[in-house]
Amino acid sequence: MPSTGTSGAGASKKKMNGYVGFSNYPNQVHRRSVKRGFNFTLMVVGESGLGKTTLINTLFESKVYPQKDTEEARSGRTSPQTGTVEITSVSADIVENGAKLRMSVVDTPGFGDAVNNDEAWRPILENIESRFDAFLAQENRVNRSKIADNRVNALLYFIKPTGHGLRAVDIEFMKNLHTRVNLIPIIARADTLTPREVEQFKARVLADINFHGIHTFKPVSDQFDDPETIADNKAIASKIPFAVVGSEKFIERADGMRVRGREYPWGIIEVENEQHNDFVALRQMLLRTHMEELRDETDVTLYESYRTQKLLALGHVQDNAVFREFNPRQQQEEDERLHTAKMHKLETEMAAVFKQKVQEKESKLKQSEEELHSRHMQMKAVLEKQRHELEEKRMRMGQGDAAAHAAYNESVQAGSSKDKKKNRFF
Repeated sequence: MPSTGTSGAGASKKKMNGYVGFSNYPNQVHRRSVKRGFNFTLMVVGESGLGKTTLINTLFESKVYPQKDTEEARSGRTSPQTGTVEITSVSADIVENGAKLRMSVVDTPGFGDAVNNDEAWRPILENIESRFDAFLAQENRVNRSKIADNRVNALLYFIKPTGHGLRAVDIEFMKNLHTRVNLIPIIARADTLTPREVEQFKARVLADINFHGIHTFKPVSDQFDDPETIADNKAIASKIPFAVVGSEKFIERADGMRVRGREYPWGIIEVENEQHNDFVALRQMLLRTHMEELRDETDVTLYESYRTQKLLALGHVQDNAVFREFNPRQQQEEDERLHTAKMHKLETEMAAVFKQKVQEKESKLKQSEEELHSRHMQMKAVLEKQRHELEEKRMRMGQGDAAAHAAYNESVQAGSSKDKKKNRFF
């Protein structure tokens, strides 16, 4: 086995001189998958009457989800007053060419049917996170031989074909759920719009999604994909959001061929005709080419992100030093350094606290001194005023005594002069 080079990771690349056999491993994985089967959970969200049930049954060409009663489909399962959103789930075992699929469809009847839909997204988010919590609890069990995975792998969000862009309820829903689930936007009942209106509506929806920073699932290519796969992925990505039409009925065309579609006075809309709608592209991505990628994105990215946030919120901190070789002397020096730094930090904090306390005390003393000085000046002003009043009163009293004394002297002098006149007369 001659060496052909070394990689940057330290492992050398080797070229085999003969057949070894480990290249057969993908076939082993395939046989195991066929034997065990696999699960896929699909959630559909949208207002009543947008054709969610019809589209699911059309995707799998079977009655995966039962049709609702006429009255129930017309009114939904919510009242405009309460605005309650229900979460219902239906599972079905589907077998195709020996491959077993446990398909679970989660429906959300009542979403968007209330008068006030500000919190319509919350029950759906809580349901998705509760599935993450259930999977996390199973992972933490002692016996993990049988783990049931019911995490939502993809969410088809049905957009009402208004032609004016996303509504407030659409934006609020996508902003709150795009970090928890693979979000796939779908323009429902595309047969109500002309091809030009569909393109314009798609442009407006994409503009709103990009403006609000909403992440949607898109097929991506890597270095291992062949040119045909890369071209297919680009073609599928260019059709997002998917403008689809669903139908469980077969209609006979003029040439005698029976096709699944919808018949109108002006013609036939074929479900599986790529010139009429994007149903084929949606099915290609969802079931034929990217089902495992959706499952992997849920497990590796979305669930791991939620799991990390959940454990950190509970106080779990990962110790990267566990099972790592270390030098005891270096560890001791590191501990001493950390201890010294910690003590220095405590001393600095205590000094800062002491300084703050002293400043607060000085500030209080200065304030008290200013209050005492102000009170002293007020009392001094009051006393000075009282002194002036007493001085004025004393002066007034002095002036009154002088006037009385002068009047008395005048009366005495007047009496004396009368006595003199009397004596003179006699």
